[in-house]
Amino acid sequence: MSTTEEAAKVQDLIKESKLAMLTSVDHGEGRIVSRPMAVQEVDDDGAIWFFASAESPKAEQLEADPSVNVAITSKSSWVSVAGRAEIVQDRAKIKDLWNTGVEAWFPDGPDGDDVALLKITPDSAEYWDVPGTRVAATIAYAKAVVTGERPDVGENGEVEL
Repeated sequence: MSTTEEAAKVQDLIKESKLAMLTSVDHGEGRIVSRPMAVQEVDDDGAIWFFASAESPKAEQLEADPSVNVAITSKSSWVSVAGRAEIVQDRAKIKDLWNTGVEAWFPDGPDGDDVALLKITPDSAEYWDVPGTRVAATIAYAKAVVTGERPDVGENGEVEL
């Protein structure tokens, strides 16, 4: 598979899921922090977009160190994306991505001062795409234990983006 094909595969796998875990570094505390985030969009360039509070500790952490990892899972795949985060306060983009789910977090609407977007620009990704469902994968693992053969865990790839 070419790098372009692998990049497209990563984008497709990310689009299958709406939830992700965003991991960053909190240098103030000297620890790695992960938090759940709702994927709003994966654009044509592969950037992953989330809503975020512009005044949150997360925003401060990301401005101090934009290095992040985004972990995403769906029914039959896992994706780990390493990249850089950027806080974006583009009102047109905010309104474009605005939805009812976001209103619960930002009751003042898309024009609220605290509303921002978090844009993740990927540098690299690793993915695992298991054929079938997780149940099928579990059966493959069990079969491997019984037979002593390596399980078919599907397709795995790493791509520089």
